Amino acid sequence: MAFDAAMQIFEVSKLFPAEERYSLTDQVRRSSRSVCANLAEAWRKRRYEGAFLVKLSDAEAEAAETQVWLEFAVKSNYLEAAAGRELYKAYDNILGKLVVMIANPMPWLIKAQKQQNR
Repeated sequence: MAFDAAMQIFEVSKLFPAEERYSLTDQVRRSSRSVCANLAEAWRKRRYEGAFLVKLSDAEAEAAETQVWLEFAVKSNYLEAAAGRELYKAYDNILGKLVVMIANPMPWLIKAQKQQNR
């Protein structure tokens, strides 16, 4: 879901003005991609609850940041309001799932296996 949303942002941000290349365009692309990257890191760190939660928290922060950049894009008339609302809702959905995972990480963690006696 986060990957699909990031790809949608990539596509719509191609239409942003050239003068935004190193600010709004770059920032919204980076934050949206960072959600995915942090989720991938969280998944690989799920042996350790603390590390898992830190990466999920990072993903949550990046998703919220993406929403702010989307608001800037709409207010600057670089993104149609309807498209901005849809992407914003997608990130609300992503944020909701992250909050649930952070509140209850146990189903996602790798359970430690007891060492077998030799």
